[in-house]
Amino acid sequence: MNKILIVGATSAIAEQTARRFAERGDALFLVARNADKLAPVADDLKVRGAADVVSYTMDADAVDQHGAMLDAADNALGGIDTVLIAYGTLPDQAACAADPRIAMQAWHTNATSVIALVTDIANRMEQRGSGLIAVISSVAGDRGRASNYVYGSAKAGLNAFLDGLRHRLHGSSVQVLTIRPGLVDTPMTAGMDKGPLFAQPEKVGSDIFKAINKRSAVVYTPGIWRWIMTIIRCVPRAVFHRTKL
Repeated sequence: MNKILIVGATSAIAEQTARRFAERGDALFLVARNADKLAPVADDLKVRGAADVVSYTMDADAVDQHGAMLDAADNALGGIDTVLIAYGTLPDQAACAADPRIAMQAWHTNATSVIALVTDIANRMEQRGSGLIAVISSVAGDRGRASNYVYGSAKAGLNAFLDGLRHRLHGSSVQVLTIRPGLVDTPMTAGMDKGPLFAQPEKVGSDIFKAINKRSAVVYTPGIWRWIMTIIRCVPRAVFHRTKL
């Protein structure tokens, strides 16, 4: 039985991943900011076979609350061996460009607060001598684009941080997994036109579950996004700036 902490447990991707943990019989500590949304998720996971399900309400933006939450998770589960960080926002790019306060809030939610939380988790796992930290980032971090450069730059910063942390922990028994989803049909993308590249959360959750079990370093999901982003990164800047990629 694995003991798993999920932060952002009400997100569609986290919920699909958690279902696979539950069906395996793992113990789960679920964190979300909305208790009303979290309760049915927890109930569903109990029915699906989770060994234990504990709910905890916290806004992950509040960095000063991270330590108490991690202490509670440790106490409830008797230690944590896997963490999935699954929270974030998709800000309006025009609003971010117009107001630096909105841009900085987007950065805080998608990068700064995650970095703070992962730093605390990594230090605890390193001291304990084992663990796996999986963090949902985005393919948007692979190259800055006019349509979402505030969100993309936050994810790029997070990706670089996770790369460095993985390097620091190399040779230890603590693993770091960066998850880079492409377009996913979730409430966060509800306002976007859905094209053929949109994946369902079930597919992404399955890919994440497999990557955690394989103890991968980086996973693109669906896998085609690895090749799409390789091409986009290789387009010369002078050409790229004339496109709508």
